[in-house]
Amino acid sequence: MKQKRWLKHPWLTGMLAVSWLLLQHSLEPVHLLSAALIGLVLPRLLHDFLPREASLRLLPMLSLTRVVLWDILISNITVARLVLGPLSRMRPAWVPVPLALTNPTAISLLATIITTTPGTVSCTIDEQRREILVHALNCDDPAQMASDIKNRYETPLLAIFEHASPQTGKGDST
Repeated sequence: MKQKRWLKHPWLTGMLAVSWLLLQHSLEPVHLLSAALIGLVLPRLLHDFLPREASLRLLPMLSLTRVVLWDILISNITVARLVLGPLSRMRPAWVPVPLALTNPTAISLLATIITTTPGTVSCTIDEQRREILVHALNCDDPAQMASDIKNRYETPLLAIFEHASPQTGKGDST
């Protein structure tokens, strides 16, 4: 008989507990206890609605986080210059980005990363065409922008979620 694991989503448990404590602005015992209960009970109650566990790779996650934070910083500066400068410098464009990702969580994260980076918004994910449509505030070369999105964000997401080699994009033998 297979034993059920109580902590099927340990990251979610931790994030819920920490979020609760941050909202309470207190480490009093009652708040610690309520954070622990919320962190343990909510993922258990929502288990059927949550995606199955995935084995994620930590180093590519850290690397992607560094890249995204850097890109957000640089994009903020770039967008500020564009907005404060002459509007004629802006060249908005729609950029289709073909997807190699198949994991729905990874695709959602890619869309979130694109939208979080100032100057770009992911507008739709076309599952039949296997592409995500991105609106860019300023884009001189849509093909280059699509390539940058794939190299900077999608390739690490493949390594994190689908255990693909960053160079080849093909799965590991492990």
